[in-house]
Parts: sequence; C-alpha cells; structure tokens
Amino acid sequence: MRLLIAAGGTGGHIYPALAVAHSLGATPDPPDLRWLGGHRGLEAAIVPPTGIPMRRLAARSLRTTEMDVHALLDPIRLAASVPQAAAILAAERPAAIFTTGGYVAVPVLMAAAPLGIPVVMWDGNVIPGRAVRATARLAAALAVSFEATCHALAPVAPGRPCYLTGTPIREVSAMDRAEARARMEIEIDARVVLIFGGSQAVRRFNAAVADALPELTQRVTVIHVTGDDGYAPALSSREVLPEAARGHYRPFRFLRDEMLAALVSADLVVGRAGASTLAEVTALGVPMVVVPYPHAAGHQLANAESLVAAGAARLITDEAFDARALLDSVAVLENPAAYAAMTEAARSLGRPGAADAVAELVLAAAARAPLPEPAAIEQRAREPAA
Repeated sequence: MRLLIAAGGTGGHIYPALAVAHSLGATPDPPDLRWLGGHRGLEAAIVPPTGIPMRRLAARSLRTTEMDVHALLDPIRLAASVPQAAAILAAERPAAIFTTGGYVAVPVLMAAAPLGIPVVMWDGNVIPGRAVRATARLAAALAVSFEATCHALAPVAPGRPCYLTGTPIREVSAMDRAEARARMEIEIDARVVLIFGGSQAVRRFNAAVADALPELTQRVTVIHVTGDDGYAPALSSREVLPEAARGHYRPFRFLRDEMLAALVSADLVVGRAGASTLAEVTALGVPMVVVPYPHAAGHQLANAESLVAAGAARLITDEAFDARALLDSVAVLENPAAYAAMTEAARSLGRPGAADAVAELVLAAAARAPLPEPAAIEQRAREPAA
C-alpha cells in the first residue's frame, strides 16, 4: 500500500507529519510512504534524511506580506501547483493522503478530490489556518488538537467527521528523568527550568534571561536555547556570574538530538505556544509558562489560553515578558501545592499516542473501511505510543 504525506513550510507542519510517518512505518505491514512538499519550506532539509522519497510543488507560503514580486507570483505558483499535484497523484496513485494543512494542502486536496483519493487532514491550532478552512470540506476526515477546532470547522466542512487526537509527537516515554539529566549533565535533585523561544522572536527571551540571570541561577538550574545570535552574549553572561553559579546556567545555540532530554529534565518550561511544544510538554506532564508569539494570527494565544483554562500553564504576553516576569514565574517551583496542581492538569491534557491515533485514521481511510468511533480514537491518543 502506498500512502502520501503532504506537508511543508514550518516545523509545526513537518514534525507532526513525521511522527505519523513513524507510526505508519511501525505497523506490522508498513506502507510505502512518499512525501509531497512545497518550494521553500524546511521540508527540503528535514525530510530527505528520513529516507522518505520527496517531491516538491511550485507553491510557496501563503504568508507573503512584503509588496514584492512574490506577492504577485505566489498566487500564480499556487494555481500552477494544482495540475502539478494532480499529475503527481495520478502517477503515484496513493491509497490515501495525510496532510497537516498549510499551503501545500491546498493544491493537494483540490487535486485529490476528482481522483477519489481520501485525505485525512490534521490541524494543531484552536483557530484553524486559512488553508485548512479553505479545504477541510474536501477531506474524508479531520483530526485536531483542540475540541474547539472541530466546532470552528463545522460550518466550512459540514458532515465531515472530526476527531480529537491531539498533536502527533515523537515518542517521549523512552527516556526517564535520571537518563535525561545524565545526558544534560544536571544533578538529579536540581530544580530545572527550560527556556526556549522557538525559531521566531527569541530575542525577547534572551534579554529577559540575561537580566534575570544573577538571581535566577541562585534559585534554579537553567537550560536556555539562545539561537545563533544569542549564544555568544549568553556565554559572556555566564562568565560574569559567581563561579558557583555558572554550573546552573546551560546555554545552547540549538537543541536537536538533545531536546527530548532537555524536556524530560525540566520541572518547568518557559516557551511559545506552538502546537508541538504544548503537546510534548503536556505529554510529559510538565507545567508551563507560555508566552504566545504575537505575530501568529492569534493562533498561539488561543492555544495558550486552552492550557491556562485547564490549569496547566500560566500566560505572560510577549510585551510583558521581562526579567521580573521570568523571576516571578519560577516561583511556582517553590509552591508545592500549586506546582502539583499544574502538573496534574498538564498530564490530563497529554495525548502521547496522538501519532498512532492519526495513523489509525489514515489506514482506515486507505482501506476504504468504516472510520473508527471518535471515542476510540481519543482513547488511543491518550495511551502511550506503541
């Protein structure tokens, strides 16, 4: 059986798709997977090392804001991608398609519909993206991370089954706290705060950490993902700390292979509100201080508010996030009752088996079998990954 994954652009579209690909590949009779991406997304660097054959459409991101030549060419590229996608689908003949939305989804769903190829579409935000809203009616089934997303999509995709799966993530239970802290060279009994701003607007995080560092390192051990530009200043800030405090500050340019170890090591995470970040943090039952990225069309704020409402996170707006706010936020580690309540709330939201649940939907669609009951899929998502 051949299945096609259509995903591209940012890591928020690509990594959940890779998690589902991993689950599909772990089935007793693994399908032949193919990947269809876009013209300038991160998939060109991320997907080939996995061994999944990839082709790319002419389409670029739908988020071009500059009044330049691309503002004129991008709609043309998007239109040209529809017959391009149709030709690829006709040649590949996948039994089903899985897409994570974004600009790649638009031509793929438009091409798949007349060919009768079923599509399972996933969206990880409370507020669905433009591409998802435009094409959800063409999908055979919808999978979402938040219940509110099903309600938002109902008017534009009437009658389409919508499943609450959570965000597909990598396996997070394979590493325990002791192993993670050994990898990060952190004492087992330390209180650890992981701070990372993602790939966008990390400078505000770096400035807050720099100003708070003398007091912060007296209270906790800090794992700080700085990005390229912030790494040298972070090293300089560490050098002016008292010698006894330097070991409590661990700056990194990026964390790729060790990101899971950092997450498992953490007692508290301070970060943005991307769907994958929230999914991994809740799957691990770690409380969070969430600072939504302000230029994400309201998606991150809505995502963050869902965690806050459940008691799993505290929200600080981007403009209010500074050294004082950071220092105040780590005080929850010094309040055992409040910290325990946040931990329990985070665990209640976790769906570590989301990738397996979505894979089950894709395989059912490919087999033209009746789709599973929503309650069964939600239960599968709450279970540990297989």
